[in-house]
Amino acid sequence: MSMKESIEVYKTESPEETEALGEQISEELSEGDCVGLIGELGSGKTHFVRGLAKGLGSKGFIKSPSFTIINIYDGGRAPLFHIDLYRISNIEEIYEAGLEEYIYGKGISVIEWADKLPSLLRECTMIVRFSYSGETGRTIHVERPASN
Repeated sequence: MSMKESIEVYKTESPEETEALGEQISEELSEGDCVGLIGELGSGKTHFVRGLAKGLGSKGFIKSPSFTIINIYDGGRAPLFHIDLYRISNIEEIYEAGLEEYIYGKGISVIEWADKLPSLLRECTMIVRFSYSGETGRTIHVERPASN
């Protein structure tokens, strides 16, 4: 059975609203899901992940993994693998860093800068695009690609 792709558009006016949206969307996620995040620096990706983590019941303070490439949060209904590809330039570096173990692992992987690797983006069960709409406002597109 084939499902149709769906796209929902949300508007948030503060980091707290972006976080609340992440918490709401976490209800849709289950083990094995991969969420690709796309957006400029400061567009709300990490706040969204904080909300996802809260909704999953993950333990620990959620911070951007820009320098560590991956942060792992346990304690929720599924492990949360928060991955940042900002410093990754090609697919080989993902394998060298051992990230595929997490991306395709028994948890929920959330990948910031997923658009840097289009082949990986095709693997995502959900793609979330962030854009600015004013100083604190954001427009957030949540795409659920068609599945076969």
